[in-house]
Amino acid sequence: MISASNSPTAKVTEQRRRAGGRAARIARGMSGDGQTGPGKSGRELPRYELLDEEALQQLEAQADWILREIGIEFHDDPEALQLFRDAGATVQGTRVCFDAGHAAHLCRTAPKSFQMVGRDPSSSITLGGEHTVFMPAYGPPFVSDLDRGRRYATIEDFRNFVKLTYASPWLNHGGGTLCEPVDLPVNKRHLDMVYAHLRYSTKPFMGAVTAPERAEDSIAMARTAFGEGALEDICVIQGNINVNSPLVYDGVMTGALKAYARANQSVVVSPFILGGAMGPVTQPALLAQSHAEAMAGIALSQLVRQGAPVVYGNFLTTMDLKSGAPTFGTPEASLSTFAIAQLCRRLGLPLRCGGALTASKVVDGQAMQESTAGMLSGLLAGSNFIFHAAGWLEGGLTMSYEKFAADLDHCGMMWRLLGGLEIDDEGLAAEAYREAGPGGLYLGTVHTYRHFATANYESALADTRSFEQWQEAGRQTLEQRANARWKEMLAAYEAPPLEPAIDEALQDFMARKKAETPDQRY
Repeated sequence: MISASNSPTAKVTEQRRRAGGRAARIARGMSGDGQTGPGKSGRELPRYELLDEEALQQLEAQADWILREIGIEFHDDPEALQLFRDAGATVQGTRVCFDAGHAAHLCRTAPKSFQMVGRDPSSSITLGGEHTVFMPAYGPPFVSDLDRGRRYATIEDFRNFVKLTYASPWLNHGGGTLCEPVDLPVNKRHLDMVYAHLRYSTKPFMGAVTAPERAEDSIAMARTAFGEGALEDICVIQGNINVNSPLVYDGVMTGALKAYARANQSVVVSPFILGGAMGPVTQPALLAQSHAEAMAGIALSQLVRQGAPVVYGNFLTTMDLKSGAPTFGTPEASLSTFAIAQLCRRLGLPLRCGGALTASKVVDGQAMQESTAGMLSGLLAGSNFIFHAAGWLEGGLTMSYEKFAADLDHCGMMWRLLGGLEIDDEGLAAEAYREAGPGGLYLGTVHTYRHFATANYESALADTRSFEQWQEAGRQTLEQRANARWKEMLAAYEAPPLEPAIDEALQDFMARKKAETPDQRY
């Protein structure tokens, strides 16, 4: 196990937090102020329960029907088929069918919650239970900013977003493929991405899943950073496993899933369903399908290694039935988020939902409206793991620097919301009424002075000045203010320490792996 005892990393992290201003103070948690944030355990905001028992049983019965009568295809993975066969499932060719309740039963050995250990122990997180984790966007091949416009992402962009994520007090997970560095060979870029996570951040992160051997490389690099035997006892890295919906797992995904599960590392099993394309257009059918797909993948992880940590994933949204384009922040998607969360809780597993999702191409009203709807529904549903909490633009094709900064500000608001409302004598403020009385100015009371710094969330980007003041200052839009904000964050970034021997070992591993095979550009 990694010890926090007076480590250089812990000291630097504490110094950075102390220097981080008001946002960092809130993130640390100030006793008695009602704030919450990364580092505090538990949520005070109640979950929204949309469906009654009868409706939930109907959805579970339909998921069982799909698993029994239709089945799930597992392509190019004879080992997975044999594992299911040995566990009592019906396997015909590449199709696996389960008796009613069988898949759910196989999921029961997955832990209800688990810890992910950061390279600095103070960055560690818990997934499941009453805990909430925010992670930046995952997977965009493009990046954009006001200065250079939309363009293919590079490894420099990837490193920038690792640094921005590390610097933010509102994101407590480092993410995975923050953007796709297309300037590097397809078969080798995962090495540089994992190294960037380990070198420029201490937060838990995700490794490669685009090929089983790349997953193995990611795990090997994590072992190098945390110690050869450490991964048997702790979880430090994850793989994001997407179902090839509808009702298909391909060998690439199951190969990566098996690699992480065997190493006792986490997988997030996420059906990816656009209603009307990867399943029927009606939400009840999609909910049952998503539940069936998720259970099948989680069951496989437990057949590989009982007790391997798993997150029940969900990416279920709508599409424009005229154009076929995906849509986000819709009422149907929000309702499905509430329902899928209830199904997940009945399995007793950590839940992943989408976050600040939008189809907008720019940081405009559409982007923020859709993103707000997605974030809020995920939090009200009780999600433990919010993917895409910052940066997502253009249906996930673009990672935007300005959207990232704007979303971070909104994440801070969401942390405040999760803290709930505490009713106590201090909050009821009797002394302030006695001091100021009727007609008095409460801004100057001792009570106000005691609470003014933490009473309300203070936005880093919102402009509350008068029109005249705003006009005199240059009439900047939120996007322009966000542009300045991410640049300030990068300029102030300080890399966490990494032991030279570990750094050298990681770079030696990368050099050796890159020399083994020729570059592949597709």
